[in-house]
Amino acid sequence: MQKMIEDKDYMNIVKYILEDKQFKKMSNISHHCSNRYEHSLKVSYYSYKLAKLLRLNSEEAARAGLLHDFYFESIVDLKGGAKKIKLFTTEHPKQAVENAKEYFTISEKEEDIIVSHMFPFDFRLPKYMESWIVNLTDTVISIFEFSRKFSYKFSYITNLYIILILNSLK
Repeated sequence: MQKMIEDKDYMNIVKYILEDKQFKKMSNISHHCSNRYEHSLKVSYYSYKLAKLLRLNSEEAARAGLLHDFYFESIVDLKGGAKKIKLFTTEHPKQAVENAKEYFTISEKEEDIIVSHMFPFDFRLPKYMESWIVNLTDTVISIFEFSRKFSYKFSYITNLYIILILNSLK
């Protein structure tokens, strides 16, 4: 996190979002092994760096990466599997766009980045390279965060798998 905050070019782009009272509320919402604020910051920063490396619009990738999960409902608190899955896959990108438009000014590209970040779980196909970058960055970071949360189970399964393989070789 410190590396992100120390990157002055990045902070010049996103500081006004990070300091926004509504956006700060996301630090109270659980997301994988941390909170939605930290998750969004990681997605934003790595999307920014990748877009910059590829000479794409790194500023829009940074802003939209921050706002991709800008909704206030907690999936953990919802009752009922179907409603939870619908919010997770199709509803939260729409809510994030609505909130982003309400609290900030976003471009057409930033709107696409936010609304399509759940592809292929949601069928909104990303239109821009920056949309693909945020989509893939979010996926990789989410998998990493999720695996950290349940690492003991992955270790157990891996060990069990190795034992089974070794036993079959005897």
